[in-house]
Amino acid sequence: SIQAHKDGRLQKPLEMNGDTLVPHSYDYDLIVIGGGSGGLAAAKEAAKYEKKVMVLDFVRPTPLGNSWGLGGTCVNVGCIPKKLMHQAALLGQALQDSRKFGWQFVGEVRHNWMIMTESVQNYIGSLNWGYRVALREKSVTYENAYGEFVGPHTIKATNKRGVEKLYTAERFLIATGERPRYLDIPGDKEYCITSDDLFSLPYCPGKTLVVGASYVALECAGFLAGLGLDVTVMVRSILLRGFDQDIANKIGEYMEEHGVTFIREFVPIKVEQIEKGTPGILKVIAKSTKGNQIIEGEYNTVLLAIGRDACTRNIGLDKVGVQINEKTGKIPVNDEEQTNVPYIYAVGDILQDKLELTPVAIQAGRLLVQRLYAGAARKCDYVNVPTTVFTPLEYGACGYSEEAAVEKFGEENIEVYHSYFWPLEWTVPSRDNNKCYAKIICNIQDNERVIGFHVLGPNAGEITQGFAAAIKCGMTKEQLDSTVGIHPVCAEV
Repeated sequence: SIQAHKDGRLQKPLEMNGDTLVPHSYDYDLIVIGGGSGGLAAAKEAAKYEKKVMVLDFVRPTPLGNSWGLGGTCVNVGCIPKKLMHQAALLGQALQDSRKFGWQFVGEVRHNWMIMTESVQNYIGSLNWGYRVALREKSVTYENAYGEFVGPHTIKATNKRGVEKLYTAERFLIATGERPRYLDIPGDKEYCITSDDLFSLPYCPGKTLVVGASYVALECAGFLAGLGLDVTVMVRSILLRGFDQDIANKIGEYMEEHGVTFIREFVPIKVEQIEKGTPGILKVIAKSTKGNQIIEGEYNTVLLAIGRDACTRNIGLDKVGVQINEKTGKIPVNDEEQTNVPYIYAVGDILQDKLELTPVAIQAGRLLVQRLYAGAARKCDYVNVPTTVFTPLEYGACGYSEEAAVEKFGEENIEVYHSYFWPLEWTVPSRDNNKCYAKIICNIQDNERVIGFHVLGPNAGEITQGFAAAIKCGMTKEQLDSTVGIHPVCAEV
């Protein structure tokens, strides 16, 4: 039976929508599915406009039983712990450099994995708490429950005890993000870990095999090696697909020179446990992608970083008719982040053909809400978005890779300027000369406008952010040349 007096108001008459009756007075103006960066940004923005908002967030535990609090991948098992552990590795390098600068210390310098993970997890815990407080202060209802569409404008929320509740809303925002992919081979879910497990691993991973060539794979391999571990990376084909390949190969070379072993053109076909423990010993059997050659090796930990899958297949999208890309699970949207179902929107990593970056999800979520509730018109700009890969040698990029520029504008219409450089800080410890590198890609037809910026070196993210603003403003090669550099810094190159 339909509740006639909901919140003391008489409901408007029911309307036919397809074959289903749809109530006109909803429980919420907006229900956000997913409490990650994009979802939380949108929810808090909507609360500013006095909208009644609910956030549903639920982390399905990893095969090893790991889960985490509010805030999504970036905060809990992504950018934040990754950058902190990258920093731990940089500090190890700084300790070595410091001797040449006159610092004297006796005794063995060792890294303690447990102290690092505990410190990192404590910081993340404070962020989780902060997000919950922020939602409460803005009167956003938060439920730690799994959201699933059951019919038009209606969602079922299931909490960890299995208690189900139904809620209705005028609009919905899907911001469910992605989770790491497994190999679907014997032993992968039983014995391997992913980035979802690594940052809270309760023991030092020891000798580690990283499977994959994504930025996640190379960042994790980089900081583990920087902490003094024996690290091998198994690569199916190329490094950093989608990024500039000239730079990707330079990153690979640098990592190899700094003790990371690469096994190229092999994929694991089986993982077996030889010995239990923390860490135990695993045997990995791998097959060549080029022929029938089989190799095997023993490792303490196997970290899978072969890509991520959108969390869109088990949230009832078929019940409301939201189209997804059957192959990838990604959701196609228009330039206003609207799905094919007009009252359902989506932001973040689940969008088809869009960038999978935290700040992009945040920007898209906020702008969407401003268009819906504040009469704004600005749309999210997915072009010229800067990004940084925190490999041991950091890589900052904005705009086109060389390959993409050649494909779009033609080789004869682009000019590439490049230069190697040696950071002053590295000269005294006399390490890694001619490893840092910068290049810009210009469109000759358009007044040599800079359409691609790439830098490989320390603090690449800090350098790239400013250049991204200039590229957005349409910077040309001439303007760049006429800009006076700051000396002595890496960015002057």
